[in-house]
Amino acid sequence: MARAGMAIRAVSRFFATPCFPAGAGPDYVNAAVRIRTALGPEALLAALHQIEAGFGRQRTRRWGGRTLDLDLICVGDTVLPDPETQHAWRMLPPDRQALAAPDRLILPHPRLQDRAFVLVPMADIAPDWRHPLLSQTVREMLAALGPGQVASVRPL
Repeated sequence: MARAGMAIRAVSRFFATPCFPAGAGPDYVNAAVRIRTALGPEALLAALHQIEAGFGRQRTRRWGGRTLDLDLICVGDTVLPDPETQHAWRMLPPDRQALAAPDRLILPHPRLQDRAFVLVPMADIAPDWRHPLLSQTVREMLAALGPGQVASVRPL
């Protein structure tokens, strides 16, 4: 990652998680990584996409099968492109989420608060990170999820 302008600062445990969306392929291994970088959010996302491509990732279908999926969940307390757009994507109904893809980077990731497979690993390395719009920490967002969602994320 150093070649891509990123230095790893912390890595969570690895977790077995159900495929998302259900039926789109085999179960996944998820983890969270905290990095230090001088790259801006858009350049960072481009670097992550280059790493994915190096592992054979081809972006042919939204939420389709993938060899590697590196998501940019948050960059400190940055909100992109603006609070209104982030809110609109956060509130998008589930049936539209599968069909619509943003044409630009949305930060924080608009559905991180709904996904145990994001929050459980994130809690290992940044439990006190506070969502800049929801004003909740990772710990608080995780506690708000149903116990079944959290139990489906199992440490390896």
